[in-house]
Amino acid sequence: MTTEDAARPTSRAEAKAARREQLLNVAKALYARHGFHGVRLDDLGKGAGISAPAVYRHFSSKEAVLEELLVGISKYLKSGGDEIVAATEEQPAAAVEAEAAGTLHRLIDFHVDFAMSEPELIRIQDRDLAALPEASRRTVRRLQRAYVSRWAEVVAAAHPEWTLEAATVRVHAVFGMMNSTPYQARRSSAEVVGVELRAAAAAALAIG
Repeated sequence: MTTEDAARPTSRAEAKAARREQLLNVAKALYARHGFHGVRLDDLGKGAGISAPAVYRHFSSKEAVLEELLVGISKYLKSGGDEIVAATEEQPAAAVEAEAAGTLHRLIDFHVDFAMSEPELIRIQDRDLAALPEASRRTVRRLQRAYVSRWAEVVAAAHPEWTLEAATVRVHAVFGMMNSTPYQARRSSAEVVGVELRAAAAAALAIG
């Protein structure tokens, strides 16, 4: 087998992965603009420059594309939050409470970056979650609950005088603000939105 022959399967795999990613990006834009039910499989193929039947080489249906988008981003958020919190938990126990505010700032940075870079996914999540198969909806909700719980635990550690329930309410309020602001302030510069959104989230969580 020549070097060229050995490289060919990898090149095909890479091309397939690139096409799949292209379809996801097309779907993200179209679902956000027209709604899941307003987009046909033909539209996804056309946006990616391929025929509708060719889409089936990558996804079994447009519901499968939606599942990849929404379950995928929920997994991303949970794993990202877990990594940030785990970095604090690896420190000596006596330092955990003192580091809680710093951990919250890192969580805020992480989520603001997400909200500002993926507003289309947030819109799809808000509008089209019900279009997912029931099992996938349960998966998304389970991942989201775990993400909220991670935040709430850190908020409660930063404010021992708050109950976990109160911390959870604050977290939901902050998520609502962070997820909606990029849409509401579209005429403002990204830099200003990012700075003000981080400041507002920190104020809502009462951290300096």
